[in-house]
Formats: sequence, structure tokens, C-alpha cells
Amino acid sequence: MRWLHAEWTKLRTLPSTWWLLGSTVLLTVAVGAAAASSLTTGVCPSPDACHEDTVRLSLTGVWLGQATCLVLGVLSMGSEYGTGTVRTTLSAMPLRWRLLAAKAAALALLTAATGAVAITAALWTARLVLPVEGPTLRATAGSVLILTLVALLGLALATLLRDTAAAATLGLGLLYVVPLLADLLGSPVWQHRLNRWTPMPAALSIQATRDLDRLPIAPWPGLGVLAAYAAGLLVAGGVAFGLRDA
Repeated sequence: MRWLHAEWTKLRTLPSTWWLLGSTVLLTVAVGAAAASSLTTGVCPSPDACHEDTVRLSLTGVWLGQATCLVLGVLSMGSEYGTGTVRTTLSAMPLRWRLLAAKAAALALLTAATGAVAITAALWTARLVLPVEGPTLRATAGSVLILTLVALLGLALATLLRDTAAAATLGLGLLYVVPLLADLLGSPVWQHRLNRWTPMPAALSIQATRDLDRLPIAPWPGLGVLAAYAAGLLVAGGVAFGLRDA
């Protein structure tokens, strides 16, 4: 618990932490409200006759809010490498796997709490604009997990690369550029494969409440793809962290 308390103290005293968490909430709510307000009565004339997955539409902001969670994860480790304080940290806490686990736990708890606030506010705001119908529990819990896993992905990349800019660039490219390439591909086969096996298109399937048979991958397995990326990179980063000098 002392290790966890130390990492929590470092995370909450980073000047950027609260700006990034506030931006996560703001972006998730604002983009979701904008997406919900874009529906016309022709598409959604009534709750029973709505032809749109309104739950998923209300959670559109997660697509943008994840970027700030990724940056927070990167800074939770990258800031120590940037300032050189990682040497002081390792002098006080020499067990590197335990240090990384404590850092990941503090980051995950803070991001999950923020994600819960952001997702709840996004759904509540969207309900002021249009009727949000459908089973929201899976979509809500899954969206919170997406934000949490993306933050851990950022932590893993920063641990592996030891460079804030490189980790943020690679992480944002993985989240946004790869799905864009999938849309640009002329081959439906490769589009389907990329949407199944790249972290963000696969993970966002957890938000779907309608037409599940049309998804490239089922909701929970899709979230599992993102979890596998985050876990795999955390293990790789932990191995590198344990083997090399600070």
C-alpha cells in the first residue's frame, strides 16, 4: 500500500493530470451531445421507431476522450524519464515490477473513476436531446474499461520507449491512424481484418446495442483485443524496465 500511495501522490501532483481528466469528461460529454443532436426526426421519429443505435451514438465522445487518457498514461511514466526523477524513484523503490504494478493500479483507479463520471454525464446529457433506448449496462461499463485500458496502453508505451513524445505519437497512431487506413483500403477482406484486430475499432464494438450480428467482432471479444494490446505491451515494458538501466 505504501508503493500505491507513493504512485498516487506522484500522479495527483502532476500539473497535467487534472487538466487531462477534465478534458476527458468535457470531450466525452460534448462530442456525445453533438452526435445525439445531429439526429433528425426522419431517422429517429420516436423511441420505438428509431433506426439508430442511440446508446452507441451517445457514447461517441469516447472516441475522442480516449486521446487524453492515453496522454495521461504516457505522462505518468514519461514525465519521470523526462525530468530524470526515475533514478530517485528507483533508489527509493528498487523492485521494478512492484513499482510498475503500483503505477498501473493508481492510474487505472483514477482513470476508471473519471471514466465513470464522463460516461454517466454523456448518457444523461444525450437523454436531454433524444430518447436513448437500449441495454446500457454493457455499453457503459465497457466504455469505462476502454478509457482505463487506453491509459494503461499509454503507460506501457512510455515504459517501453522511455520517451514521452515517441510514446504519445505511437499510441495516437495506433488508436486513430490504423483505423483510418482500414477505411481507405479497397479490400473488404482487409477492412474486416483490421476492424477485428486493431485495438480501437474492435474495442468500440462493446458500445453496440443493436445489430450485433453486423459487427466485425462481438462486443466482449472486441474489448478483449484492446485488453490484449495493453497487457502485452505492459509485460514487454515491464521486462525492458527490469533489464535495462534507468
